[in-house]
Amino acid sequence: MFDIIDIVKKRRINKMEKQRMVTGITPSGSMSLGNYLGVVKNLVEYQNEYELFVFVANLHAITIPQDSTSLKSKTKEMTALYIACGLDPEKMTLFLQSDVFEHAQLGWILTTQSTMGELSRMTQFKDKSSKQSEGDNISIPTGLFTYPCLMAADILLYDPKFVPVGVDQKQHLELSRDIAIRMNNKYDEMHVVPEPILTKGNIKIMDLQDPTKKMSKSSDNPKAVIKMLDTPAEITSKIKAAVTDSENLIKYDPINKPGVSNLMNIYSIIKNVSIDDCHKMWEGKNYKDLKDDVTQALLELIIPIQEKYSEIIKGDYLKEVLEKGALKAKKIAHKKLNKVQNKLGINWYRK
Repeated sequence: MFDIIDIVKKRRINKMEKQRMVTGITPSGSMSLGNYLGVVKNLVEYQNEYELFVFVANLHAITIPQDSTSLKSKTKEMTALYIACGLDPEKMTLFLQSDVFEHAQLGWILTTQSTMGELSRMTQFKDKSSKQSEGDNISIPTGLFTYPCLMAADILLYDPKFVPVGVDQKQHLELSRDIAIRMNNKYDEMHVVPEPILTKGNIKIMDLQDPTKKMSKSSDNPKAVIKMLDTPAEITSKIKAAVTDSENLIKYDPINKPGVSNLMNIYSIIKNVSIDDCHKMWEGKNYKDLKDDVTQALLELIIPIQEKYSEIIKGDYLKEVLEKGALKAKKIAHKKLNKVQNKLGINWYRK
């Protein structure tokens, strides 16, 4: 009897001691294999270790022009895929960014606490703004320049201890940390300064047609990206057409053999085996064997996710999950926003 009581107490303590983590993903395209292996797969593990908050960042999506019908569809799709991939709304909090108004309000406040120099140094602004330029007629949306402040609000609003980031997103978290420290020094303690948790192994899933660059769900080349809702025939075709080299030697060498190394990475992560084990498995084999094995691993991973997705997307289940998630998130966000506004003097009638 005492043993059972002790176990219950330990479980309660462990639950209380869970540290908060927050992250989001933009619904500007279909979830790619890179998104899943680099972010979502880790979140499925993190939901058991942390008090996890995950939001679909639809406000970030409109920093570049979007078709409204497509954005609605992609937002629903992305939310359903989160759950189909293994996120459990009973273990974590899932919501839409736009359903919690405090994100936008704190985002504006943090814009006033940042500098032009900081925002102009953001590499993603440079990359995305170059794609929005048309000759001498520069038509860059202002949101592209200021959205790192909204991203900082997404994080600081929940006082998380940790934020999972890829190497290419670390700069945005560093800005969030800088703003938090600056405001803490100026207005007294108001923000937890979050720590990054880098993608495990810092492995990037690369473009299938140009394996020197990261796989992106917004790629213009449909053969370059595996999407989580691709049909088995599409997946098979894309892996078959994946760029390798003329050597026909299966060897892990990201510099000299980026295409082959990328396929090996995909397989090793999905199957949770080491690259050394992959070398032994493919010793004496050729690229057809490599591609066949990667294709089979992908189908074994993706088909069950698609089957679950087909069930989740029906009915009112998603709506109920998002409403419940937004309600929980809003309670925390509203309290935090009031704290910030009190310290800045915006809530003039409060002490």
